Amino acid sequence: MTACPSPIDSIPARLAAVRARILAATLDAGRPPDAVGLIAVSKHQGADAVRAAWQAGQRAFGESYVQEALDKQAGLCDLAIEWHFIGRIQTNKTRPIAAHFDWVHGLADLGHARRLSDQRPAERPPLKVCLQVNTSGEASKGGVVPAAVADLLAACLGLPGLQVMGLMTLPAPGADVRLQRESLRELRLLRDRLATPEHPLDCLSMGMSDDLEAAVLEGATLVRIGTAIFGARPYNNNAAH
Repeated sequence: MTACPSPIDSIPARLAAVRARILAATLDAGRPPDAVGLIAVSKHQGADAVRAAWQAGQRAFGESYVQEALDKQAGLCDLAIEWHFIGRIQTNKTRPIAAHFDWVHGLADLGHARRLSDQRPAERPPLKVCLQVNTSGEASKGGVVPAAVADLLAACLGLPGLQVMGLMTLPAPGADVRLQRESLRELRLLRDRLATPEHPLDCLSMGMSDDLEAAVLEGATLVRIGTAIFGARPYNNNAAH
């Protein structure tokens, strides 16, 4: 009897399938094949799963819980990984985020922005950030309302420890592609209004497993995919977040 592959063994095939979806959606949208990058959301996954994805060619990984991420980073320090913080920012966690991540998605508070800038180690380049916009109007979602983005952007552009790359959103869940695209389109149009030659805001961080295709059609440049790559989340995180 042939043994069933372990979840770790299935990661390369899952990753390839996700990349194929991204490429198909990108070509359907008439965009260049390399227009959309992939963040593998590895929260609640063990370091062995991250290593398997890295060995299959993945380089950018997203984490939501600081202590879990720091533990993984320590165990994977031999790998050249681009670490993205994609969770809600807590004020008492800004220092390790500033020190140990390359990107932050979900920046929606000027106080947090100032702390991240001040706490960014001088020997590291500015921390790349995306400002989170609540395009769905859901109270449970983080982010600033669209009308407040311009002021937050202007303030963040003056912080030397940060480099504002673009905008990020978490749209409301739903299977209706038309409704998915409406929420995602709002972020793109907002970016188009705010972008300048000096600050083009090239990054649109939007799109997950269920709305990947809609996000790519609406201009996403980074999609954040977890379960479709890693399967269920087995990691038992007992450490403080």
